[in-house]
Amino acid sequence: MTMVAILSGAGISTDSGIPDYRGPNGVWRRDPDAERLVTYGPYMADPEIRRRSWRMRLDGPVLSAEPNVAHHAIAAYERTSGNAVRVITQNVDGLHQAAGVPGRKVLELHGSARSVVCTACHARSSMEEALDRVRAGEDDPACRACGGILKSATVMFGQRLDPVVLGEAMSIAKATEVFVAVGSSLQVQPAASLAGIAAEHGARLIIVNAEPTPYDAVADEVVREPIGTALPALLDRLR
Repeated sequence: MTMVAILSGAGISTDSGIPDYRGPNGVWRRDPDAERLVTYGPYMADPEIRRRSWRMRLDGPVLSAEPNVAHHAIAAYERTSGNAVRVITQNVDGLHQAAGVPGRKVLELHGSARSVVCTACHARSSMEEALDRVRAGEDDPACRACGGILKSATVMFGQRLDPVVLGEAMSIAKATEVFVAVGSSLQVQPAASLAGIAAEHGARLIIVNAEPTPYDAVADEVVREPIGTALPALLDRLR
C-alpha cells in the first residue's frame, strides 16, 4: 500500500463554475477590491464590507456548485486504488466530500464556506441558515446566541490557519510517498510549503497546474494539460 497525498487548489474547482483567485482570469485580477470582502480586518471593522460580503455569498456559486470529473476521479481513486489516500485542500467549497471522499480523509486548510461561525462566542451554524436570514432582509445577520459578528467558517486573509489542521497536513506531507499538487498556484503560504516538505522527505512530487509554480523545479513531474483530462489519467497511472 502506497501513501498518496493530494493537495488541491482553486484550479480543480473552476470546471464546477467556481472562479479561481490568482489565475489570468482570477477574481482578484478582475476586481482587486473584492479581496477586501474576505480580509478579516476590514470585514470586522466595516459594516458595509460585511453587507457586501453577505451579498457576495448570496450570489456566489459555491453552495450550488457540483463536483466535476476531477473531484470524482479523486473520490474513485480513494475508494478503489487500495492506497492510503489523504486529500489536503486549499478550497472551501466542500466538493471533495460531495464527490464521495470521506470527510475524515479531507483536510480543509482554509475552512468551509458551507458553515458560519460567530467571531465572539464561536458558535457554528449552517451557511444556508444565515443566507436565509439575508434573503429575509437581514443585511448583516448577527449571532443568535450572543449578538456577535458572524462570518463564514473560512480562514480569511489576515487570519492564521488552524495550527492543528496545519500540523496534521505537515505530518502527512512528511510521511507520504507520492504528493500530487493539483490546481494550486503554490504561492499561498504556508499551504504551498507542503509540496516542498513532501519533496524534502523523499516523496515523488507531481504538479498538475496550467501555470508555472515556484515548486516546478523540485517536482518529479509537471503536467500542464487541463485538469479534467490530466488528473484522471494520472491517477490511473498511480494505481
